[in-house]
This record gives sequence, C-alpha cells and structure tokens, in this order.
Amino acid sequence: MALRFILQTVGSLGMLGALLMAPGVEPNLWAQLPGGAPAAEETPSHGYVIRKPVPGSNIPADYTFVLTKDEIYVPIAVRKPAGNGPFPVITMGFGEGKGGMLKVEELTQRLAPMQDRMIARGYVVATINYRNEVPYFYENEYRPGQNLPDSISGGRRTLKSNPTLDHEDLIAILRDLKTLSYVDKNGIGAMGVSHSGEMILKAASEYDFNAGVCIEPAAHEFLSVNTGPSAPREGTEIQYQDIEVVRRNANKAQAMPRIQTIHTPILIMGRDQDHLQGIFKLTYEWMKEAGKDVTWVSFNHPVHGYVFSYRQPDGTYKPDAVQEKAFETAMTYLDQHLKHEHTTAAVQ
Repeated sequence: MALRFILQTVGSLGMLGALLMAPGVEPNLWAQLPGGAPAAEETPSHGYVIRKPVPGSNIPADYTFVLTKDEIYVPIAVRKPAGNGPFPVITMGFGEGKGGMLKVEELTQRLAPMQDRMIARGYVVATINYRNEVPYFYENEYRPGQNLPDSISGGRRTLKSNPTLDHEDLIAILRDLKTLSYVDKNGIGAMGVSHSGEMILKAASEYDFNAGVCIEPAAHEFLSVNTGPSAPREGTEIQYQDIEVVRRNANKAQAMPRIQTIHTPILIMGRDQDHLQGIFKLTYEWMKEAGKDVTWVSFNHPVHGYVFSYRQPDGTYKPDAVQEKAFETAMTYLDQHLKHEHTTAAVQ
C-alpha cells in the first residue's frame, strides 16, 4: 500500500511539472508575496522500505524510497553487516540518473560481490539513483532552493524558490542514511563514477560529509568547462584528455567559489587514457590550489568506471589486477576517513 501511494504521488507531481512546462504556460512566481502564512517546515527525512534477497548473496537489500527536498522520493538499496553497529556507510552511484528503482536493483545485483567485500570490511553500502540531469541549469541558473511563504491558499503549502537538481538528491540520501540507527553519523562516505563523481563534488560544495571518492568525475559543469559547439570533439564524443586544453576552456572565476565551500576530503581517481582525463586532473589541481584535502591517483585500464567490479554474466566474479589495486586504494582511503575506534570495535 505504501509503495502504491508513493508511485501515485510521483506520477501526480510529474503531470503537474509537465503542465507547468508546457508552451504558453508560465508559472506566476511574482504572485507569491512575502506576506501570508510562514514558509512550510522541511519534512523530516524518511524512507519506505521493501526488503528483498540479492541473487548470489546471503545479504539482502532494503530497497528504499527516500524523501527528497521537493517531497518526491528517490530510490536506493541499502545493505548492511550483521549487528547493530554503528557502521560507516558508503553510497555507490554510476553515471546518469535514469531507470529509477529498476536501475538500482540491476546495479545492486551486478555489484553484489564487490559490495559483499565492503560489507565484510564493516560498511553499510547504499546503491543510489537520482533524478535526470538538466543540462546547463547548474552553471547558469542554479542556486540552493528554500521554502517560500504561501500568500494565496490560506494554508502552508510547500512552495520552492527554484527547482531541485540531481545532486540535491544525493544530499537527501546522505541525510536520510544518517537517521538510521545502525549508521555512524560521523562515518558518511560517497563513491561515484563519471556524472556521479561530479555529483559528489556538487553535493560537497553545499553539504559536509566525511569522505568522497570521485571516480573519473565528469566535472565539466562544476568547473564550467565549455561543452558547446566549439568544444573539441571526435564525432559526438567530447575530447578533454589534455589538461591544458581543459584549462583554456574552463571558467576558473566561476569554479573556484564552488570549490572554496568544500570541506569534505576527496579522492579523485583518474583513468590514464580517458577522453576526460584533463577534467579529472584540473579538478584535482584547482582543489589543491584552494587548499582542500584532495588526493589524486590514476590507473591504466580499458573500462570506464573500472573501480566498480561486477559479477560476470556467467555468475563469476573476476576483477583483474588493476581493479583489485584500485579497489584497495579506494577502500584504504575510506577506511582512513570513515572508520573510528567505536565503529571498528562494532564489526569485530
């Protein structure tokens, strides 16, 4: 029943959003006057949970719908060690936010052997998803939203000053995980590949957590890198392998204020031959210049997102030597920043 309610709510909000964005329909934001009922209070973080087994593993997943800033739900899957904790937690995201809960379930099943190793190491792991990206909105129009007074209805509707973006879903997820009784509130970490790596940077510029691992972070928006018609391309693929080419096409004046607000330690993991390697390197360079706690490593591997190792189609799990080294590099970094004396004792 709870799941049905959530799906109906999301569907209704989607139709409303489509109506407001229809040609000729302009929301009259000017009609919302400063007077009237006070702005609505934020709804406390919470989630709706469906527990299901994970094929090939004896550790189930809590498939969870987490409340977001604009009061719709984002899908995640949480898996944990046995016991009451407190355990540190690591979110795991890959790429763009398509597919909804179907993507979360599929990614959880593929990542299960890797996650089982992380769970044995004493971590709660959360496979995450989020809403789709709105290209260029973050660079050109975004500012963190707030609840507005309601001067029309006579009530206290939740009225937002501007739309919510995908990285704000990651912030909502991190906040929700901190409410779980078995999670160490001072051991909150995030891993993300590609666009998900950029999301960690965007989230960290607005919300403090304990560590981030950005794997090949496609931080073109975060650094305000030119991705328009004049950007270098081969076919439809943008080419920013060379850091000097990126530097000439990035807007440091816009990027540095975002970087300056980051307090979270960040590990950036590049890939030697990646077409965006220059973006990964420049992210590290400018964070270092800003005095941030940032670390750089890079590996030579043919697969985008190589740090995430998956179950093979035949059911086997065979990470190669580079993947094993990259996994240990990432986990050692997270151990150093997320584990504390009480959490270590909890998993022994």
